[in-house]
Amino acid sequence: MSWYYVEQGAQAGPVNNEQFAELVRNGKIQPDTLVWREGMTAWMPYREARVESPSPSALGPGGGANPAMEEAAEAVCTECGKLFPTQDMIRHGKSHVCANCKPVFIQKLAEGAPMNTGELNYAGFWIRFAAKFLDGLILGVPFMVVFFLVLIPQARTGTPTEPNFLPLTLQFGFIFIQMAYQIFFLGKFGATPGKMLCKLKVVTAEGERIGYGRATGRFFSEILSGMICYIGYIIVAFDGQKRALHDYICNTRVIYKNG
Repeated sequence: MSWYYVEQGAQAGPVNNEQFAELVRNGKIQPDTLVWREGMTAWMPYREARVESPSPSALGPGGGANPAMEEAAEAVCTECGKLFPTQDMIRHGKSHVCANCKPVFIQKLAEGAPMNTGELNYAGFWIRFAAKFLDGLILGVPFMVVFFLVLIPQARTGTPTEPNFLPLTLQFGFIFIQMAYQIFFLGKFGATPGKMLCKLKVVTAEGERIGYGRATGRFFSEILSGMICYIGYIIVAFDGQKRALHDYICNTRVIYKNG
């Protein structure tokens, strides 16, 4: 029985059952890694597919691969990162390209442009800092304008001695807007406007788009990254895959956007 799996946005395999089990043991295949084998109707996360996994004894000696199956029924397009039937795709080396991306791919080949091989191009500390700074300006400047327009006239007219909850209300309002900003743009587009300007996007470990649920978790995880002198952000500079603390928690990666 042959297994295929998605590694850094590209299809990998085939591997036999024993090799597949070894990949699971050494952590190369995670619970949310997309996998496929003969008999499955579609790719699915390993956590869902493993209940259907045959035991090594059911495969016969050595758990050998099926020679009749040379290619999986579906593959990941290295241009857009989506799954398509292989019969509707073109193949270039180890890469597959869907029909929608074919014109752009052919143009890149003709122009000799660098091709996307499916490897994730991780974004480093300074470009991520620039994207965060731009997001801060996009959100912060309008907030500061409103903040001073409201509070300065109040200070000039004299503030009563009773408690004034307006500054606190504005601060909580800013946090709420920041949360909605992050979750909406990351969930829908995979990047905030600051990251878009820097040509970055947030993806899963396999290079897939994150959803609103993971975007929500990532927002709250970023609060932890900002604690203790922003060490959760600083570790990006020293990590092999340029992960911050919130990337570790949510199993995400920040990469350069293709094209």
